[in-house]
Amino acid sequence: MIIGNKVFDVENRTYIMGILNVTPDSFSDGGSYNSIDRALIQVEKMINEGMDIVDVGGESTRPGYTQISDEEEITRVVPVIEAIKKSFDIPISVDTYKSKVAMASIDVGADLINDIWGLKYDENMAGIIADKNVVCCLMHNRNLELSPYTDFMEDVLTDIRKSIEIAIRAGIARDKIIIDPGVGFAKSYEENIKVLNQLKRFSELNQPVLLGTSRKSVIGKALNLEVEDRLEGTLATTALGVMNGCAFVRVHDVKENKRVVRMLEAVKKSY
Repeated sequence: MIIGNKVFDVENRTYIMGILNVTPDSFSDGGSYNSIDRALIQVEKMINEGMDIVDVGGESTRPGYTQISDEEEITRVVPVIEAIKKSFDIPISVDTYKSKVAMASIDVGADLINDIWGLKYDENMAGIIADKNVVCCLMHNRNLELSPYTDFMEDVLTDIRKSIEIAIRAGIARDKIIIDPGVGFAKSYEENIKVLNQLKRFSELNQPVLLGTSRKSVIGKALNLEVEDRLEGTLATTALGVMNGCAFVRVHDVKENKRVVRMLEAVKKSY
C-alpha cells in the first residue's frame, strides 16, 4: 500500500499512526497541540520515536462530543497540515467524516482520510476520496437507536463490508482501503472486549486493519484507571493487534508502542 510517497508492507508489518489532536477538548490531550508551533514540536517528537503516519484531528469524537462546523474544523486542521507538509516528510492522515474538511485537507497535502463513519455520514465523502486518489480508513460505527445489534460480531463485519462496498462503487481502489473495527464507538465494554478477542476475524474482509484503542475507556474499565494511566493497557492491545495481523495501530504514546511492535515483529520473524 502506498500512502503519500511511502510504501507500507501491510501484509507483514505493523505501522504506527501517531495521534495529533489540534482540538481544545479531546478526551486525552485536548488543548495540548492546538497551536502550530506546539503541533510541530509534537510531530517531530513522534517522528523521532518511530511514527510512520501522523493523524491530525480537528474535532473531538470523545463520548458526548459537541459537533463543530465544517469551517471551524477546516480552520483548525488546514494550517497544521500545511506546516507539517513543509517541515517533515511523513504521510498525513486527517481524522474527519465531513467531505468539505476532507477536500480542504487533501488540497493542502493530506494523504489519507480517516472516517469514523466509514463513508456513511456524508454522501459526498467517497467520491472526493476517489477523485483525489488518496487512501481512506473506514471505521466501524453505527446508530444504535436506529439499528441495534442482533448478532454483534456478524453485524460489525457486515457494516464494514457495506462501507467497503460504498468505497468500491465510488471508484476507490481496494489497495487504498484500510478498515478499523471501531473500538470505543457504538459498543459496550463487553462488545469492545469481544472485538479485541476476535481481531483475527477482521482479516476475513481482506483489507489492512487499523486498531485504535489508545487510552480508551475499555482500557480504563478493564484496569479501573483514569485516562492518564492507561499506557500499559494500550500496550497490551497493541500486542494483540500485532499478533493478529493488524497493519496499523493508532496511538498517543509512540515510543512505547513502537518498542512493543518491534519486539513482537522480531518474534514473529522467527516462526
